[in-house]
Amino acid sequence: MSSRAVLHLCLHAAVPALLAWLFWRPQFGKAWVLLMLGWVIDLDHLLADPIYAPDRCSIGFHPLHTAPAIALYAGLTLPKRTRLFGIGLLLHIALDAIDCVWMRATA
Repeated sequence: MSSRAVLHLCLHAAVPALLAWLFWRPQFGKAWVLLMLGWVIDLDHLLADPIYAPDRCSIGFHPLHTAPAIALYAGLTLPKRTRLFGIGLLLHIALDAIDCVWMRATA
């Protein structure tokens, strides 16, 4: 696995931890877990062949990484009850999008 792919996976855990610590410190553990639940959208990788391709851009390829799904995730940030989960989903998408840009820049 390339260093870019390893860094990408590490950022999916580190960035939510940093945000939870910066903005929800009194509830750090709960906030971090809810932000980490954004990783659940990677279940759509199970529909792809191969399941994981580190050189494939997820945005627009996998069903849970498409514009309609992203609009739903944005809607989840509105109710307080689902806000952290929605932020976690959008953060996941943002990190995947950054990875796509990085892949294209180094190709």
